[in-house]
Amino acid sequence: MKRRIVFFLLYALFLFQSPADCQETQKVCLLVAQLQDPAVLSSRNEISKLVNLAKGFGAGAIFMQVYYANQAWFPSGAADAGPYNSCFKNLSEDPLGLLIRQSHAKGIKVYAWFNLLSLNNNNGAFILKKYGTDVLTRNLKEKKRLEDYKIDNQYFLEPGDLGVRKELIFLLEELLRAYPDLDGILLDYIRYPDANPDYGYTKMNIERFKRATGSRKIEKESLIWKDWKRKQVNELLTLLVKRARSLRPEIQIGATGCAPYVRAYYEAYQDWPSWVHGGLVDFVFLMSYPQDAQEFSKNVQEAKKIAQDFKKVYIGVPAYKLVRSPAVFMQELQIAKLSGAGGCGIFHYGSLLENPGLIDILSDSKSN
Repeated sequence: MKRRIVFFLLYALFLFQSPADCQETQKVCLLVAQLQDPAVLSSRNEISKLVNLAKGFGAGAIFMQVYYANQAWFPSGAADAGPYNSCFKNLSEDPLGLLIRQSHAKGIKVYAWFNLLSLNNNNGAFILKKYGTDVLTRNLKEKKRLEDYKIDNQYFLEPGDLGVRKELIFLLEELLRAYPDLDGILLDYIRYPDANPDYGYTKMNIERFKRATGSRKIEKESLIWKDWKRKQVNELLTLLVKRARSLRPEIQIGATGCAPYVRAYYEAYQDWPSWVHGGLVDFVFLMSYPQDAQEFSKNVQEAKKIAQDFKKVYIGVPAYKLVRSPAVFMQELQIAKLSGAGGCGIFHYGSLLENPGLIDILSDSKSN
């Protein structure tokens, strides 16, 4: 009965695709966050379990979160390497290196997933101890304590700060030098906060803006100011990619882009289509996470219209929001797979463990 229902829904979705859209992508990737307990990299069994599960439903790549909230799951002197040291102690060897070897043995690629500008709630982050609150992006409200800098319940670094750029580039260098067999990197949180988007008022960013533009003051709705912030995001990404390519010319580089596009361009200050059009990155991972399949499809179709090469776009499928809605998960998965995009990414692994029924859907999707 279950397979008949799956077949019927897939067939119905197929009917609503145009002929040009019906080339199913073969690139399915799995994002692995450092949220589940136990953390994947803390145990040999957990690493093997992840690799076997990914192989079972046909994932071609694992995107492993290795940098989050200024904490590193790789040997680092620039970030808090406590998580890496703890995992290394448990395994008596490098955990990410072990994951790469096991994945490659199964024909699965491994990408390092970096959460760049978000510090989450880490008020003891190394970068804050080194530079203080000057590196945190801010609005014009008075700041009396560290908590006042929180945006959407997290601390957010300023993309236009030169110290921030220096630290992030150094972190990327540490990673790439440590893992010559790494297949790629995914640069996430490379944007301004997009909740009430009036940030960027750090001392350094304002001074650089005034010197570059000749402006004496900042007008909130000024296109010059908004373009400047968008430029800071682009410059940070460009610097990171340039350094990565200098160390590993062949490595695959992706960056996350917000959806819908109005959110990306006017709130997060991301011009992600230009990243694809100009060849800055190999792909953009579209964060399109509505819980309604129709809205999800609308975001995908919009992205298809504005991306000159849709094969350079991966569509994120929000398993974390659909743990209790497997039917919607199945719809959104198939919309992504039949869209003509270069790939789709399941976000994230812990949600599949929470509801193994989602794994069944992925397996059925592979065979249909």
